[in-house]
Amino acid sequence: MGISGAFLTTSMQSDSKSNAPKLGYTLNGQGACNVQVNCSDIPNQVCRLNGATGPQAFAKNAQGNCNEIVYRP
Repeated sequence: MGISGAFLTTSMQSDSKSNAPKLGYTLNGQGACNVQVNCSDIPNQVCRLNGATGPQAFAKNAQGNCNEIVYRP
């Protein structure tokens, strides 16, 4: 029982480190990246500027466009 508990704890610690925080950005009137928001790549509720309210935040793709869905940390 102790061995499985230790394995589970170690497994959970390494899993949380693999999902780093991800920056998101709200969009301005032209659809460009605007205000930086701390988000996550772990599926959850979508990331917004003011927690559960406010404009949705998006992460930048490889071309620098803010159109990737990110989640609340």
